Amino acid sequence: MVLPLARRALLAAALGSAGRPRLPRHHAPAAAAAAARPSSGAGGQPDTEGPGRATAMLRHLLLKMRATGPVTVAEYMREALTNPGQGYYTRGGGIGESGDFVTSPEISQVFGELIGIWYISEWIAAGKPKAFQLVELGPGRGTLTDDILRVFNQLASLLSKCDVSIHLVEVSPKLSKIQALMLTGGKAQSNPEDKSAYMKGISKTGIPISWYRDIQDVPPGYSFYLAHEFFDALPIHKFQRTEKGWREVLVDVDPDVPDQLRFVLSPSSTPATENFIQPEETRDHVEVCPEAGVIIQRLACRIENDGGAALIADYGHDGTKTDTFRGFRNHKLHHVLRAPGTADLTADVDFSYLRKMTQGRTATLGPIKQREFLKNMGIDLRLQVLLQNSCDTATHEQLHHSYDMLMNPKKMGDCFNFFALLPHHRLVHPDREHKPESKSPLPPVAGFNELLLKILWGFGH
Repeated sequence: MVLPLARRALLAAALGSAGRPRLPRHHAPAAAAAAARPSSGAGGQPDTEGPGRATAMLRHLLLKMRATGPVTVAEYMREALTNPGQGYYTRGGGIGESGDFVTSPEISQVFGELIGIWYISEWIAAGKPKAFQLVELGPGRGTLTDDILRVFNQLASLLSKCDVSIHLVEVSPKLSKIQALMLTGGKAQSNPEDKSAYMKGISKTGIPISWYRDIQDVPPGYSFYLAHEFFDALPIHKFQRTEKGWREVLVDVDPDVPDQLRFVLSPSSTPATENFIQPEETRDHVEVCPEAGVIIQRLACRIENDGGAALIADYGHDGTKTDTFRGFRNHKLHHVLRAPGTADLTADVDFSYLRKMTQGRTATLGPIKQREFLKNMGIDLRLQVLLQNSCDTATHEQLHHSYDMLMNPKKMGDCFNFFALLPHHRLVHPDREHKPESKSPLPPVAGFNELLLKILWGFGH
């Protein structure tokens, strides 16, 4: 058994805590409500800013609907978020204290550090392959990858014989530039010759980084995948059970207020209704994200063929919730149909749907609450180390505040869930049925079980 003091020293070595702790990134007391992005109910309650102005995106949608009729919620989301000219994310999004919402990596460095340790733990459990790709979907401002890279740098001796590369899947030109500045110091270059990676660079710690617009462009190979607050922004279809059967919720022009939008029900069944509603469905209102299903299938195929693992962290449920579609602007709930293109749109991830869409190609773990995952990963020890390495009262207060934001069940602790895809052999030995005594016990999966800190013994050397 590892003694408590030794465990603290061990985790400190792994995370490189010598000297001053890096300050938590966010300490505004108003962050709790914004970070949690609570369900709006009935498509999002209006904010207090009055009627939405006629944005360029709204004018575009109004012309489209007057010409061709109502659109699905999925099409509305796709236009509002990723339209090449006026989409919310295409124009850069609003992550951070000065934006529209705050994410866990923006609150505390510890979040990203522990996720970095998770990948190292799985790499060790897999027998330390000679190379791995870290692939992040929708990397925001690059903060999470930056924290993970710092952990990899602290563990450089352990990874010295491993060829590590970073692969970022990002559709926003503006965000990719922000990521490049964060991760390479601006030393990334566009890559017009390569049809897959549109930009390449070298991290501040010497690790190659490539940018892609689609996960299919990422080269095959042993890979760890990361999706933090990625799936919740993918377009959803919404369905309502009626006396005449299932009907799809659509977005249309409001005839009473010509420059505003409203929700309507399809007059009859739609192709999406026929394809996405399961016969055994018991809920009266259902949200389905086909794009999430496609991406999960691709991840599962890659992990099945090439090895690796995927870690997904997001708002979500296990097939129990109904109406979770909501908007955020300036850290407040924002009506989802108001001023499209100026607010973040999101819906809780249905992890039961993701599990089903793996089609048995991989094993799955979770979803489990963020506070449980981080506690299993050793967040309490990491907090102690940071507190011990700082004598500054303000820093102590900020550390405690950021810890509370991440772990408090009423803040982020219960709002977020962690979910993993792993090769089947990671959880069950292939020949265990025939030769029960032939293999030693498999190491538990960190985060979903308590992290065995003894695997980190060599990290500081």
